[in-house]
Formats: sequence, structure tokens, C-alpha cells
Amino acid sequence: MFRFLFCLLSTFVFLNALFAEPSTYYIQNAHTFPAFEADHQGGLSIWRGKVNRTSGIIVFDKENQTGDIEVEIDMREIDFGWGPMNDRFISDVYKTKEFPVAYYKATLTDFVNGEPTSAEGILTLQGISKPVNLSIDKFQCQPHFRRATVEVCGADASATINRAEFDIMYDLPKFFPQVKLLITVEAETGEEARIEERIIE
Repeated sequence: MFRFLFCLLSTFVFLNALFAEPSTYYIQNAHTFPAFEADHQGGLSIWRGKVNRTSGIIVFDKENQTGDIEVEIDMREIDFGWGPMNDRFISDVYKTKEFPVAYYKATLTDFVNGEPTSAEGILTLQGISKPVNLSIDKFQCQPHFRRATVEVCGADASATINRAEFDIMYDLPKFFPQVKLLITVEAETGEEARIEERIIE
């Protein structure tokens, strides 16, 4: 009897692992704001801004500790908190007419206690793709506080890039090329989250 129960339990565990599927989380534009810090006049000050429109998905497999990210970032929605600077970026700093959308595709890695601590991926700016790895400083999934059937995941991540590598050459070398990325993201499961997702056109 013991052997039978052991075999039955082992079979159940095996089948549960075999048929467990990753969950898809839809990035919520209203709660996701990629931000950045950039030099102004060679160390004089730091300018900060954010992007107001982002969409994408996160596929996360808790059991197997794997995951993938696909994000689209609308570069026409840059916000420095000052209208003239927004206009300058869109018209002169970045080739928004030619490349209105930036892309980031990555794999979640380095899991600790079931949570990823980094993402290894490719960032595409102005049509130029370069490896950019994110340090995930915080990652948490939990039931939505109003909709019990919906799970929401949130994360804070960061990285530093050299904008010259993406041909963003405005005022270089008078300005330092390093740009710090500070990313806050929330993503939800469920049909409602999928419908609410804002696809960038």
C-alpha cells in the first residue's frame, strides 16, 4: 500500500509539473513609467524624465523560475516636466519620426527565493540594438487588492547605457553620454488586463 501511494503521489507531482503553464502578465500603462537620468552640460546638473506610454507582456513561470519580457516604449511620449524640453527631444535629440518606438526584449535570470534579480536582454533605440542587462532591485507578485482572481506583479529595475552607442549624439561630447535607466513596472493577468493594454501604433 505504501509503495502504491508513493507511486501515485510521484505521478501526480510529475504531471503537475509537466502541465503547469507559465502565466502571461500584461503591462499596465497607467502604472508603468520608464524613467531616466541624463547629464546636462558636462556635470553641471542631472536632467530627469520619464516615458508616459508603454505596453508589452511578461511571461513568468514561477514553478520553473523562468520568464521573458517584451516591451514597447513610445518615444514620442517623453516627459521632462517642461514642454519646451519635451519638444526639443522629439524634434532634435531623438529621431522620433523615423523610430517612434523603442523595444526591449529580455529573459529573467538569477532567481533568488523564486524571484528574478536580473534580466538579460536587447534594447533597441533608433533602430540600433545592443545588449542591456537590468538589475532587478525589487520583484513581487500577489493577488490584486480589489480583484481576487487577478494576479499582479511589480518590479523596480535599473541599468546604465551609453547613448552614443545608439547614435543619440546630441551635444556630445560636451555632455556626458551615460544615461541611467530607472524602470517601474506593473503587469496583470486576465482578460481585462489584456483588453486594457495599450498597444502602441
